[in-house]
Amino acid sequence: MEELITTPAFWGSLLTLTFLEIVLGIDNLLFISIAVAKLKGKEHVTARRIGVWGAMILRIAMLGAIFWIIALDAEPLFYMPEFLARFVAGDDAHAYESFHDVTVKDLILFAGGLFLLWKGTGEIHSAVEGTGHEEAKAKTAFGAVLLQLFIINTVFSLDSVITAIGMTEILSVMIAAVVLSTIVMAIAAEPLGGFIERHPTTKMLALSFILLVGVALVADGLGFHIPRGYLYFAIAFSLMVELLNIQARKNKKQVVAAH
Repeated sequence: MEELITTPAFWGSLLTLTFLEIVLGIDNLLFISIAVAKLKGKEHVTARRIGVWGAMILRIAMLGAIFWIIALDAEPLFYMPEFLARFVAGDDAHAYESFHDVTVKDLILFAGGLFLLWKGTGEIHSAVEGTGHEEAKAKTAFGAVLLQLFIINTVFSLDSVITAIGMTEILSVMIAAVVLSTIVMAIAAEPLGGFIERHPTTKMLALSFILLVGVALVADGLGFHIPRGYLYFAIAFSLMVELLNIQARKNKKQVVAAH
């Protein structure tokens, strides 16, 4: 083990995988910030901590069951009806095989994507219709928030662990990358939540991102992988524009105050 730690390959794999885990954790962190937003006081802080550290525990537990995780994508649970698979895949024979074979992993990703679409759409509807303020006043069930966090952490953890398995075969590197990325998430959780609360328009941006991730997970569940780089580029570009808008509004307020 000591000889392994001193090799460049070990540190290269650790740094690369840690960076990827942080990137993959962004969507997880956004959902946690949205889910706990309606809780107040100690419940808000407790739920956020459970969400962040619970994600790490789930990831490490899944890494411990690495062979079971691999098996989730190995054997088809059942086969999609031929007419439906051909309708979705079109003339692509390779895509047809992917759509036709339905594994446990496919079902988990598909269900998780639908959950994100349902949650994101509901939050956007509340914001657009102006019912979010009344809902925020109402007491949100602490247990219901924890259940949502558990469901989405399970889905994101599965995606994270599958990525880790594809990057390296060294279990210690996988666990170290998960722990390091979770520490970054824990540090960033409170500032991110506060930023979203201070700038309501960024909440709509975060919810839109959640919808994008939901669509990507549904597509993954159907056997069609959407490269995450496209999603992250889109949200990064949108975030840059929103930050410019925030700065412009701030400058405008300063000019008005000066006069």
